[in-house]
Amino acid sequence: MSKYHVTTIINGEPTEFLCEPQLTLLDVLRDELHLTGSKEGCGSGDCGACSVLVDGRLVCSCLMLAVEAEGHTIVTIEGLAHGNDLHPLQRKFLEHAALQCGFCTPGVLMAAKALLDRNPNPTEEETRYWLAGNLCRCTGYDKIIRAVLDAAAEMRGGHVPS
Repeated sequence: MSKYHVTTIINGEPTEFLCEPQLTLLDVLRDELHLTGSKEGCGSGDCGACSVLVDGRLVCSCLMLAVEAEGHTIVTIEGLAHGNDLHPLQRKFLEHAALQCGFCTPGVLMAAKALLDRNPNPTEEETRYWLAGNLCRCTGYDKIIRAVLDAAAEMRGGHVPS
């Protein structure tokens, strides 16, 4: 089977890879590019564990073929922090203990980033709706929602009411 040459930008870096046409973006991210933060939970786009941003749009990387990445800009969980400086979402997840086993956390963080990129001042209801595509079996979601709303407030320069 022939391989396809793909040129893209991943986490701000120009990236090229060869892949077979049936490989998903998740397969290439994890197995070829060694960006293992995105997880495969279901393989059918139902759990959100593999969520990444493609041109700023939230995408389940298990549903996107790697060849479709040609010419696009992708951000994975590895691209959320800047060096040792955590993104406000990452810091607030730690502060609020909004994670337990951590398997879903990369996908939830990417979904939350996509939300805050579009709406820097979401309501709790909007936040719950936006994150509904991310399944978590450990936390009960409340700490996740609080962390996202607190990060949103910090990024706006404000404070979350208690």
